[in-house]
Amino acid sequence: MVKNPMTALTMARHALSMRVALPLDALRWFIANTPPSKKAPTDVTIQARAPAVVIGATIDLMNTRVRASSMIFIDELRIAPDELRVALRLTEVSMKVIGESTTPVAALLRSGALDLSKPGKLVNLMPKRPDVLVDAHDDTIVLDLMKNPKIARNDKMRRILGTLTPVVHVSALKTEVDFLILALRATPLGIPRAINAARALTA
Repeated sequence: MVKNPMTALTMARHALSMRVALPLDALRWFIANTPPSKKAPTDVTIQARAPAVVIGATIDLMNTRVRASSMIFIDELRIAPDELRVALRLTEVSMKVIGESTTPVAALLRSGALDLSKPGKLVNLMPKRPDVLVDAHDDTIVLDLMKNPKIARNDKMRRILGTLTPVVHVSALKTEVDFLILALRATPLGIPRAINAARALTA
């Protein structure tokens, strides 16, 4: 906000059109100031290439340090008390081995034998699929964060979603300039359900 005072005006302009504009600099700051876990990606970069976002990171892929990047499109986003579903389409996927690793994964990446144009197929080869992975095929990966037991057991979050989602739906998630844009759609007919959910939340 200090470096770019026009940010507040941009956010206000989007708010008038029922869109939430989040500066990507805020995400970069959050990532840079979050203590990394042992297996978390490092050196994360986030760039907007409207309507997609380009993310790069250094990851540990089966004991092999890899610099990975991809352009990511949000093709579907469904938010409800029992569902947090997002369909990601990955293009321009790149993976480069860091250092002189001699693991099988390093050999495959260096040889070009892996078809990075279809990351969904590669995900299906993972020895242990994460709980949130619903589907993976070709260049598309579908996740449902509500499949994560910790998130699913968060009753307060589910009640809040039960209050908001009958009235406000998320219609799109994309980038614009250097902002992440969350487009919303109002549904006044859902107000009675929202009121009932709000009463349950405060009960």
